[in-house]
Amino acid sequence: MGSVTRQQASAWDFDAELRGIDCAQLRRRRRVVDAYDGTRLRIDGREMSCFCSNDYLGLAQHPALVDAAREAASRWGVGATASPLVCGHSRAHDELERELAEFVGMPRALYFYAGFPANAGLVPALATRGDAVFSDALNHACLIDGARLSRAELQVYAHADAGDLDRRLRASAARRKLIVTDAVFSMDGDIAPLRDLLALAERHDAMLLIDDAHGFGVLGPRGAGSAAEFALRSPRLLYMATLGKAAGVAGAFVAGCESAIEFLMQRTRSYIFATAAPALVAEVLRASLRVIGEESWRRERLRELIAMVREQATLPAGWRLGTSTTAVQPLLIGSNEAALQAMEALWQQGFWVPAIRPPTVPAGSARLRLSLSAAHEPQELRRLLGAIAALRLDAPRG
Repeated sequence: MGSVTRQQASAWDFDAELRGIDCAQLRRRRRVVDAYDGTRLRIDGREMSCFCSNDYLGLAQHPALVDAAREAASRWGVGATASPLVCGHSRAHDELERELAEFVGMPRALYFYAGFPANAGLVPALATRGDAVFSDALNHACLIDGARLSRAELQVYAHADAGDLDRRLRASAARRKLIVTDAVFSMDGDIAPLRDLLALAERHDAMLLIDDAHGFGVLGPRGAGSAAEFALRSPRLLYMATLGKAAGVAGAFVAGCESAIEFLMQRTRSYIFATAAPALVAEVLRASLRVIGEESWRRERLRELIAMVREQATLPAGWRLGTSTTAVQPLLIGSNEAALQAMEALWQQGFWVPAIRPPTVPAGSARLRLSLSAAHEPQELRRLLGAIAALRLDAPRG
């Protein structure tokens, strides 16, 4: 075969693809952070006030967690060396799983090195050809990709619409039925109707897998999460949460009944075939669980900040505050261009609030995603709200 000539069009024209991304105002820019100090970040020598982090409880730099990391590195080193089913499952991992299960009030837990591969592996372990996966329309990409990988029939029900889900479940002749949903939706901050979803799972012989990435540590008694918030208990419930957000560290876990978790340990490819997280991460997470349970003032501070946004935010014309009552507060704008303008205007004033655009959110719903943390001081949030209220942006072009 001869080489492609200059006159021939190539299917691998990355420059053309990037031009298309730019025309749609969808190019992402990666910032390099030089230093962290709570909600203050230093970028290219400039100090920024960060409202883009998922560190909802302000634990990522907590002294107890830092001390645990030092001690664990001395004991365990820095690598797990193998998958959990070979020699990567240490005593630290084992104790973490026991403590996670106890923390969320479930019989058993299984720890994963990261959240995305956890869901991308859990869904195919639970459903395959001949089965059906029922997925909320606004689910996170990891649940969507897991459903696609499963090769099961994918049914997308209207966002948070238990009635639509009920109709789809009743009409399905699938061998097994799996309902998957975010608990707190990552871009809107609203909460799924979890009680209704679990009732439907029990009525239709289905399993319910909830992803509580943005609820664990924040909602429920002692921060035990969305399932605890709504007192959900059922052998048909599988509770998954990530540990790099409110917990301030890294990884994820799934909890449920003993037999379900044993089955998932045996069948989840992203658990079986991946090197385990280092034992030092497990030890730091154990310290994080203790802080989450003991330092309730962090959740109280977060609730105060959420109320401040709900009660005091004054938005530019055409903007709308989402309905969220959680730490994720979306400021809905509409066009990609206007969202980017708003982000840049706030950046110039020292505030980092990210513009969220498709495909992360539906077309026409670009927004600023305001992420609150217990590490934010109220006056810091007041300054941001004042800057937002004073924004004067150009009208978006055609």
